[in-house]
Amino acid sequence: MKKVITLLLAVVFATSLFAAGQQGTADAGSKKLAVGIVLPTKDEPRWLQDEARFKDALEAAGYSVEILFSQGDSARERANVEALVAKGIQVLILTPHDGDAAAAAADLAAAAGVKVISYDRLITSTTNVDYYVTFDSFSVGKAFGQYLVDNAKGSGNNLYLYAGGSFDNNAFIFFDGAWSVLQPKIADGTFVIKNSSEAIALQGKKELSREELGKIIGQVTTGWDFNIAKNLAEGHLTTATAADKGEVFICAPNDGTVRAIADAFGADGDVTKYYITGQDAEKASVQYIIDGKQSMTVFKDVRTLTSDAIKAAVTYLEGKTPTATGSYDNKAGMIPAMQTEVITVDAANVKSVLIDSGYYSASDFTGL
Repeated sequence: MKKVITLLLAVVFATSLFAAGQQGTADAGSKKLAVGIVLPTKDEPRWLQDEARFKDALEAAGYSVEILFSQGDSARERANVEALVAKGIQVLILTPHDGDAAAAAADLAAAAGVKVISYDRLITSTTNVDYYVTFDSFSVGKAFGQYLVDNAKGSGNNLYLYAGGSFDNNAFIFFDGAWSVLQPKIADGTFVIKNSSEAIALQGKKELSREELGKIIGQVTTGWDFNIAKNLAEGHLTTATAADKGEVFICAPNDGTVRAIADAFGADGDVTKYYITGQDAEKASVQYIIDGKQSMTVFKDVRTLTSDAIKAAVTYLEGKTPTATGSYDNKAGMIPAMQTEVITVDAANVKSVLIDSGYYSASDFTGL
């Protein structure tokens, strides 16, 4: 009898161990992600830097994270969000390729109870955006305009305008900021617009509506694409007269497109000198600044931006609401936002701002 009882106990014990083992495996296999992140492309160094910073910081804080890329495809972006939601994320950090198109992805995340953080670019046309982490985009544009104004002398200076992707809300804000500074100097004759009939038609207005901005941007959009930017610039230079060249002032939207535009203007024999704006402080553009091929870049310290996004995500995971320093109209409502300051960098301060601060290493560049 004792042997039978002992045998039964052994079977029960073994069965319990097996069940516990099975439960442990199931828990491990179905472990839910805390944070899902969707970034726009792997083709720009900036986003790969963000990927590494997000992954390292969130994992160090003890939160699971998965990061996917949309490669400039809104359908893929939505599929990425669906996949992350299916894995049980609690917070979504999304940089939309197209702000309006991303609304559907935000809606499906919100329907699953996921907090949605719009990162660097604003998701538009939906109320299902909980928070926006951004640089002060209007100030970025103002920095473009101010740099060109500060370097212009006399009147009749040739001005070429370029913009980011017309699908990106930030492109409108950048251009609007630049226009707010440049327009008075266009009106008084300091600058003469050379490559946009829509901008010329509106040059008497300092404040432009979204529709009016869209008309200008539609003519000079680079689509955030290097090749489009280069072809656009070359087309403008082909139709321009020698008088439209000489010393020129170029309002360009970001470092990648700036290098393409600068290469086109630099190769034109009738262009004697150019001043050109940029943003993001990409390594290649820092080298261009050192080499005298790019005039300036607006430094947006992504270490701060990713840190702000991570803090917001963790705050939501803790059941709290992150603090906002401002708000943005996304065409469906006002979205609370955390804004990060920007710094203008040129040859005079490139070392102190980007090298001495530890953002880059001096060994990354030549000619410092």
